[in-house]
Amino acid sequence: MALPPELGGRLFGDLKAHGHEAVFHASNGADLTVAIGPLGVDAAITSARVGYLSASLLAACDDAGVRLIAVVESSAERVAATNLGLAEIIQADAPWQEFHAALTATPWESPTRTASPEASGANGTVIAVWGPTGAPGRTSLAINVAAELAAQGNVVVLADADTHGGAVAPALGLLDEAPGFAAACRLAGAGGLNHTELERVGQRYRSGHGSFWVLTGIGRPSRWPELSAERVEATIGQCRSFADYTVIDTGFSLENDEEISSDLFVPRRNAATIASLRSADRVLAVGAADPVALSRFLRAHVDLLDTVEPERVSVVINRLRAGVVGSSPGSQVAHTLRRFGGIADVSLIPHDPAAFDAALLAGQTLREGAGRSPARAAITALVAEHILPPEPARAPGRRRMPFPRRARVPQPSS
Repeated sequence: MALPPELGGRLFGDLKAHGHEAVFHASNGADLTVAIGPLGVDAAITSARVGYLSASLLAACDDAGVRLIAVVESSAERVAATNLGLAEIIQADAPWQEFHAALTATPWESPTRTASPEASGANGTVIAVWGPTGAPGRTSLAINVAAELAAQGNVVVLADADTHGGAVAPALGLLDEAPGFAAACRLAGAGGLNHTELERVGQRYRSGHGSFWVLTGIGRPSRWPELSAERVEATIGQCRSFADYTVIDTGFSLENDEEISSDLFVPRRNAATIASLRSADRVLAVGAADPVALSRFLRAHVDLLDTVEPERVSVVINRLRAGVVGSSPGSQVAHTLRRFGGIADVSLIPHDPAAFDAALLAGQTLREGAGRSPARAAITALVAEHILPPEPARAPGRRRMPFPRRARVPQPSS
């Protein structure tokens, strides 16, 4: 730790009371920077005051695979910590639970993923979440997929590209007066979108379980002409190089206006959805588990496969319950999809309205608002099976894993 006495005394007592061991207490950031490598610790806590938090300390923690947590006492300190690229930032008067969540969050288990995509030449993964009309749960799934990916230590962007009714911002309790995705698309159209601008127009959803960036959607459907296919593709390209994972909440309609228009250059109402689907590495196709919704899904699924290759599509059926499909609802739904749609692999999410209502009321993800929800467990399994890479085999013996200390420091792209 590197904390002034008034902060260090209280936090030291909390650490000891909850089973954590504080092995070193530096009087300033420079001393902690020198000591962090030889100490062999899992995490470090520092004040964000001048003389404590610095780029040198961040670099030393990166080199040693140590998670760094900054304690801020003012908005200026929070801005300074964010500008350094630090992800784990906690208010000084926050309850102990926030510190505990940051200290015990899942470690980043891939030591080779320490360099940014610009440095390594790697690109992130893009996941589009699509579903037919009827509100099958596209936005809820997109939000919670992003949350589960962020909880694994990944840099994540959640983008709302729904031109008919973006809902990500209100679902997470974020302001949407200036839609971030539309702003990013305008910048992309002018050739001015880079990583710095992405952070400026985006909002940060902060969580002790894993924070992520949000590009909020348009609140008025009449603004859809701002989201042309070219702008959306350019924005997704920047997100791909900025983040490990970009999750896109798309609209429902796959109708292509070119079939009814003689002007090939006019904007298309569904261009954002179609461009997102075509740019995605993985498409999560969402339907709901009732007779009407399944019928809609099976018809729309045919149109989806005209837009993207079948091997990129993972089918997800939401709100699974016996009340509308009979006993053994999982088997009933799987049989229906296999018989009428030729769909052999499906992920099922149980109906859990109480958990989703609690999360929506609090403006939180399921991981925060209803961590023990069966729906959240199903989404976690979906992410592990269809999105995250397989875990590498571990060599015998004990090996410390590096933790996700910070988001990538944004650099203007060329």
